[in-house]
Amino acid sequence: MDEVNQDLSPASMIHAIEDNAAELLLDMGRIGGGEQRVDAALTWTIGGSPIDYHNCVVRADLDPAGADTAIAESVRAMRDHGVPGTWHVGPSMRPSDLGDRLLAAGFEAGAEAGMAADLHALVEDLPTPDGLEIARVTDRATLARWKDTLAQGFGEGESEAAWVAQVYARIGFGDDVPYRHYLAYLDGEPVGTSTLFLGAGVAGIYFVMAVPAARRRGIGAAVTLAALRDARALGYRIGVLGSSKAGHSVYARLGFQDYCEIRVYEWAPPQA
Repeated sequence: MDEVNQDLSPASMIHAIEDNAAELLLDMGRIGGGEQRVDAALTWTIGGSPIDYHNCVVRADLDPAGADTAIAESVRAMRDHGVPGTWHVGPSMRPSDLGDRLLAAGFEAGAEAGMAADLHALVEDLPTPDGLEIARVTDRATLARWKDTLAQGFGEGESEAAWVAQVYARIGFGDDVPYRHYLAYLDGEPVGTSTLFLGAGVAGIYFVMAVPAARRRGIGAAVTLAALRDARALGYRIGVLGSSKAGHSVYARLGFQDYCEIRVYEWAPPQA
């Protein structure tokens, strides 16, 4: 287990949000076969996924004079691999006008709320529907059901779910890996997913989804809480995640607070 981060200060929370996501993206990209660059100026994984979000620059500490060249280098790597890609720009990344430079280079901007929570202060008495059960994914057969469920409403749908599940099948399901996956069942039917990633000394939450027919019933909160409880039982103190607008109220009800914004700048090859 990583050395657990016990520091609840805002600065620590922001670093934890950025670092946990960077570790997850780099690890998944490496397992997917992506090119990795890790140096003082840039950290990226590109070419390991068909999904733009996962071909990404996750750290940058650039001199303004060299920032445009670095952006061009990342685009060249995306072109060489024939994939779309992203820059995940958090508060630690430099220069301060990096977003404007990415827009000028043809990227399009989106955003996630960087949120964190003290796992000792979660709100755990939220209502859930009768018949809801949550199980940890421990084999390939259950991972296939997790994949099929995720594909019904997360991100890029079937293509992203298939790639993510392929990566997780390679990693495995034991307690010796930093990933745990959860599948929510309602009256025996799979209706929701989540993933716990233990990295950078904190518990990161990813791939939270409730199928469209079962939304607004507390399933997303419940499958998130199951992962957070397991992390707490393992000795972790801080939970982190990046939230879309649609999921923000769910996480806020669990006790998560906003600490920063992560701007996600997307690039795609020009259409022929």
